[in-house]
Amino acid sequence: MTLRFDWFLPTTGDSRALVGGGHSVPSDLGRAGGAFDTAGRFREPDLRYLAHVARTAEDLGFEAVLTPTGTPCEDAWVVASALIPETERLKFLVALRPGLITPTLLAQMSSTFQRLSDHRLLLNVVVGGDPSEQLRFGDRVAKDDRYARAAEFLQVFRESFTEAGSSFTGEYYDVEDARTRRPASVPEIYLGGSSAAAGPVTAAHTDVYLTWGEPPSAVGEKVEWIRKLAADEGRTVRFGVRLHTISRDRSEDAWRLADDLLAQLDPAEVEKAQAVLASSESEGQRRMRELHGGRYDPRDARTLEVHPALWSGVGLMRSGAGTALVGSHTEVADLIEEYAAVGIEEFVLSGYPHVEEAYWFAEGVLPVLRRRGLVA
Repeated sequence: MTLRFDWFLPTTGDSRALVGGGHSVPSDLGRAGGAFDTAGRFREPDLRYLAHVARTAEDLGFEAVLTPTGTPCEDAWVVASALIPETERLKFLVALRPGLITPTLLAQMSSTFQRLSDHRLLLNVVVGGDPSEQLRFGDRVAKDDRYARAAEFLQVFRESFTEAGSSFTGEYYDVEDARTRRPASVPEIYLGGSSAAAGPVTAAHTDVYLTWGEPPSAVGEKVEWIRKLAADEGRTVRFGVRLHTISRDRSEDAWRLADDLLAQLDPAEVEKAQAVLASSESEGQRRMRELHGGRYDPRDARTLEVHPALWSGVGLMRSGAGTALVGSHTEVADLIEEYAAVGIEEFVLSGYPHVEEAYWFAEGVLPVLRRRGLVA
């Protein structure tokens, strides 16, 4: 098995801390002059910096960059489009919410992007799990119904790329002759979800099931769940995992950095962040919170090690993926190999800051995996 590795575009900003930028819950912390300043400063997500991250990822051999969605982020489509001429082969895994755009318009945008970028678009479908964020966009559809809507959305979207187009009447969409101006290749579709409603949509309509980094045994259970559902549909699905990474030449150096990240946290802010995350409707977010339970020893990051080299500390302050690969390059490679053994083929990674951590991973871990025959 040859593994694929992707990186992340920090479109809310970047820093050397778990607060400020990324998917940090209190988004006003960690900026220059704040209580959580670390070496360096908060890095604004301007085009110059995001282009720097993208070119770094491309130069280091990452296949794609995930461009997130949400009100704290710069718009994923605008950013990805602006970075097309800044890169040559890097793909853009653009996150989107089906309820905020019509499938026909998405097909038109995707078809155009494919032609302008020489087929470098991937799509990450996010149905949404934060009720307050859904309401910011005026979306009042209930969680399980959002998955049903996504199924209709993806059917119309795919058919819009065909010569016949799509004429479809369902509960959420009613279109006639939906099509693109000139059909291009359909971008691969990624979708994640831990709730029961996510399974059938993934199995029937997507190319890649993307999960957050739970211990390998739990991830393996998800892989088998989706694999069986896909087989029942006569389809196959690839599997990916979303993780952060802290890799160093020596294990103790990686864990020392994790210690530093914890030491910067204000317990009151952690409590506040956990209250926000507890309001999420996302089953995946619940599972991330369950790994640490909101409890930690600020003097010892390893108390949050939930599996060898898998650290749940990121989830104390950040929504979404809440775990990180932490350890020596060999230890991180060992854990990646464990994920590969349960069916994971693609790893979507990030680190703080994103330029520096991309180098640590690409120059430290990838050579180990290459020697093991897991990376081309």
